[in-house]
Amino acid sequence: MASPDDIEAAILRAVAAAGAGKTVGPMDIAQTLHADEDWQSMLPAVRRAAVTLARAGTIAIYRKGKPVDPNDFKGIYRLGLPPRD
Repeated sequence: MASPDDIEAAILRAVAAAGAGKTVGPMDIAQTLHADEDWQSMLPAVRRAAVTLARAGTIAIYRKGKPVDPNDFKGIYRLGLPPRD
């Protein structure tokens, strides 16, 4: 199992590689970290790491193309760079 630091680093790499205006799915991160059939087991840890990074302002969590509150979101989400004001 990957450490929280490894998961955060994987998220940051993926979001940076996607670039501004693009997002990545949490399953992409999980599959990168746990390439076998059991990548789904990584999804809760990816979500926790994404929330931590979003609270810090390092990334943004998106639903339906719009940034959401990292403390209060449900359902399918994607990760990306924070929107520019």
